[in-house]
Amino acid sequence: MSASPAAPAPGAYVRQLYHFAFDPHSRLVRLALGEKKLSFEDNPVRYWEPDDAFLRLNPSGLLPVLTETPEAGSQGQNHRICENRALLEHLEEVAPTPNLWPRDINERAEARRLVGWFERKFDYEVNALLLHEKMEKRLIGGGAPDIGAMRAGREALKDHLRYFESLLATRDWLAGQSLSYADFACAAQLSVLDYFDEVNWTRYPHLKTWYMVMKSRPCFRPLLADKLPGVPASRHYAELDF
Repeated sequence: MSASPAAPAPGAYVRQLYHFAFDPHSRLVRLALGEKKLSFEDNPVRYWEPDDAFLRLNPSGLLPVLTETPEAGSQGQNHRICENRALLEHLEEVAPTPNLWPRDINERAEARRLVGWFERKFDYEVNALLLHEKMEKRLIGGGAPDIGAMRAGREALKDHLRYFESLLATRDWLAGQSLSYADFACAAQLSVLDYFDEVNWTRYPHLKTWYMVMKSRPCFRPLLADKLPGVPASRHYAELDF
C-alpha cells in the first residue's frame, strides 16, 4: 500500500503589513510583530492620498492593516485584520509567546486601559495637534505649521509625559511588573515624537531609562532606521544610550 501524502503544515502564513512608517499605530503593530518574531512584508501606504485599493482592504481608510495568506503547502484561510485593537488581539491568539497581555488580571486590565489611552486620549490631545502641524501638513502640502496649535500640543505632551513618569517611578513596566502592549504602544508614540526632537528626556529620568530599554530590544531596530524625506531625525534618535 502506498503511503498517504503528508498533510500540509498548519499555521504557516505570508504576512503583509500595510502601514506608514511614521504612523504611531502602525509602529505599535510593527513592534508587536517583531517581538513575536513574525516576519512580514512591508507595504507602505500614503494614507493622505486617495487610494481605492487600500479602501477595499479597510473602508475606514485607517492604518494599519495586516493580511495573511497561507504559504504553499499550508492549511488555513486568508485573513485580513484592520487597525490596532483587532490586530493586537489577533497576534496574541496566533502567537501567544511571548504573552504581551499580562497574566495577572489587574495588570492585564491596566495594560488594556493604557493602550486605549494612546488610541484615544494621546492621539486626540497630542498627535492631532503636534504631529499634524509638524508632519501631516508637510505631507499634504497644508502650508506652514500653526504656532498656536503646536504650543497646545506641546503643553498636552508635557502632561502625558509627567503621568508616564509617575507610573514608571513605582513600576518596572508601564502597566506593572510585566512587559506588555502598553509599553509598546507608548514606545511607538514617543518614538515618532522623538524623531522630531519633541521630548525633553532630561525632565523624565524614569521614562528615559525605560525608553532606552525599549529601544534596545531587537524589534525596535527597524524603527530606528526609518527616514522621513526632507526631515532629519533628532541627533539622538538612533542612539540606544543617550
